Amino acid sequence: MLFNYRYSGSTQVYSNATSAGISFSPDTRREPTFFNGKLHKKLAFREAISALHDVVVSDLRFKPKDKTEYKEWAAQQEAVWLAEFMGQYNAAAAQEKIRHLREELNAVNAERDKVMAPYYKARRTYFDYLYQKDKDAWFVLDPVISVHPDEIFFECFSQDESAYGKLSASYNVFKEVNEFECGTTNIDYSANLYNEFQKIRDYKETTFTVDPSGFAVQTTKEELFKEVKIDLPDSWVRGFLQVSSAMTLPAASFDLHPMDVYNFCAQLRRFKEKKGPRSIRFILEPGQPVKAIFDPWGTEIVCARSVYTGVQRKEIRIWGRRRLLILERLIPVAKKFTVHLTGNGLPSFYIADLGDMQFTLGLSGWTANDWSRAGQFDLMAPRGVVDDATKLTIYGDLQQHWFGTPEQIAARTGAPKAAVLAALGIYTQAGKAIYDLHSGYYRLRELSRDPLPLDQLRFSNPAEAAATKLVGSVKFTAQEVPGVGVQLEGVIGSRNRTYHPVIVIDADERMASAHCDCNHYQMNKLHKGPCEHMLALRMAYEGEKQKV
Repeated sequence: MLFNYRYSGSTQVYSNATSAGISFSPDTRREPTFFNGKLHKKLAFREAISALHDVVVSDLRFKPKDKTEYKEWAAQQEAVWLAEFMGQYNAAAAQEKIRHLREELNAVNAERDKVMAPYYKARRTYFDYLYQKDKDAWFVLDPVISVHPDEIFFECFSQDESAYGKLSASYNVFKEVNEFECGTTNIDYSANLYNEFQKIRDYKETTFTVDPSGFAVQTTKEELFKEVKIDLPDSWVRGFLQVSSAMTLPAASFDLHPMDVYNFCAQLRRFKEKKGPRSIRFILEPGQPVKAIFDPWGTEIVCARSVYTGVQRKEIRIWGRRRLLILERLIPVAKKFTVHLTGNGLPSFYIADLGDMQFTLGLSGWTANDWSRAGQFDLMAPRGVVDDATKLTIYGDLQQHWFGTPEQIAARTGAPKAAVLAALGIYTQAGKAIYDLHSGYYRLRELSRDPLPLDQLRFSNPAEAAATKLVGSVKFTAQEVPGVGVQLEGVIGSRNRTYHPVIVIDADERMASAHCDCNHYQMNKLHKGPCEHMLALRMAYEGEKQKV
């Protein structure tokens, strides 16, 4: 998907013995969004923004070894091995032949190196320049910044698209806020800014600016603007849409003391697993300290300072644990870490409480399962039919107030809470809103200036399209479960087989749990989202509710 950005100049950083300044250049194609303030909590901000950079450059995908040279050598040895196997191997003749071949090969390589030497030198110089001066060419940064009446926040994705980072900074982080205009924009964020962030010191006066002057330049000075066209993969955009939906899923939540997170990181630093399972099992006993078991060693870490306050015992296993090392830099400045586990092999979220800042790290089920393919979590979010007038009213309320809980929005608009949740789910999936996990607010955040092509972004599999075709054949019963929600039991006749999906919808209209006897569920559980039979059952139920 092609995104067009237009910056007024480039991001600038300056630093001297007594002061420092960071001025981001925003996208002038968007509505004016700017901010100007002086940092108060400088060191905590430095560590948090550096951790966000660690998310951006993180790439834990498997990288196979280059076996080109081995394969060339094996091809040369094939005749020798064959002769030896057939009993016709002459060691002296073979060694002489190998010596001649090596001499010929060395002569060819020497001639090739002589001819290609200028090219190799120029290539090395070019890549050295890129790495030192323009690291953006080495990895893609995803800078999205939003300015709200109560805070400013950054969002980004890792290279492997399995980790999501969000840094929220309230205005208390700044001792002086001169001017700001709310909105969302892309910023010209260069990779070498990381080195500049490391120069932030407590004794230096540091100014933080999303440059407002970019929107005041006369149109006659076109040469001052920098046009940037970035062809982002659909998976990147789809990942952003899935994160907020995953945040709304029911989860087991608990707090961890910073020293507990330090113990986790120390375990991962000291030991490198050579076989599976490579997971952490969280043992959650009501009223007892949280326990974490690191497999395959079976090492148990008891978090004595962190007590689980839930009412039901749970054991939840997560994979892709080495991504937790991103939190390592936040340990000295964090007051606590709040963990949200949505289930075995499902996304997990870690919120570092930095006082007036919150750092959210969202991890997909495992490293190889990125957000775009991890599961259709938007299908498990609140769903329902909402008329256009109600949707526009709710969106207008967000535009006016910028954020709010579903209850607050329902009170302000007069719409039922169920309709508010459904509308917010629609806007979240359209990239116009985001769910803030640490505050419980839905916030206005337009991911793109232009409407997103949802027909190609919303789903990476045709589950809902297939479910639509099955709705007419669904028969179901609904039963109220006190304290849980509504349990639906369905019977769906499809081709030569009958399926029996069962789903539970909680009070917030979310799919809290589900199971089915189809192959998709037996193979994947809910790791890749609900199957088409669960979706068809829910669609039929929603349709019946609309008739009442």
